[in-house]
Amino acid sequence: MKLTAELSLYPLQDEYIPVIQGFIDRLREHGDLVIVTNAMSTQICGDFDRVFAIVRQELKANFEQFGKQVLVCKFIPGELELRR
Repeated sequence: MKLTAELSLYPLQDEYIPVIQGFIDRLREHGDLVIVTNAMSTQICGDFDRVFAIVRQELKANFEQFGKQVLVCKFIPGELELRR
């Protein structure tokens, strides 16, 4: 089953851009997912279990490296067409 997720990360610190960029860069290392970013969010599409596993893995790494953050997610079953 495919899953499309929309993620918005809100670091709870003044220097927020490196936190967000680090999260996005690590997501992009996973070549089996379609990842599109814009000014407001990052969209990910791929296998249901894989999307959840990668979001979990990379969010945990971001928490460990940068501390407190809020991640807002929308999960939509299926494979949506993501525009770059």
